[in-house]
Amino acid sequence: MDPGVEEDLTPDEITLADTPWVTVVWNDPVNLMSYVTYVFQKYFGYSRKKAEKLMLEVHRDGKSVVSSGSREEMERDVQAMHEYGLWATLQKSE
Repeated sequence: MDPGVEEDLTPDEITLADTPWVTVVWNDPVNLMSYVTYVFQKYFGYSRKKAEKLMLEVHRDGKSVVSSGSREEMERDVQAMHEYGLWATLQKSE
């Protein structure tokens, strides 16, 4: 390798860096379904219909992907969900 040439990122590293992240909200035995719907409407600005759909995924499937974007954005969303008392994590989109 020529010492005067900077090494570029490989295509895999570039793709990996561009991979969106998601916020996953998990079911818990504490929060009411109406409260989870309220949080999704209040924080994300989702319509009642969309918030209820996501809440039902959490309730029936045990989890739901509620937002996607950069890692920093998803860290912020996860923190917000924790502040509302919901169990949330972030992960790379599949």
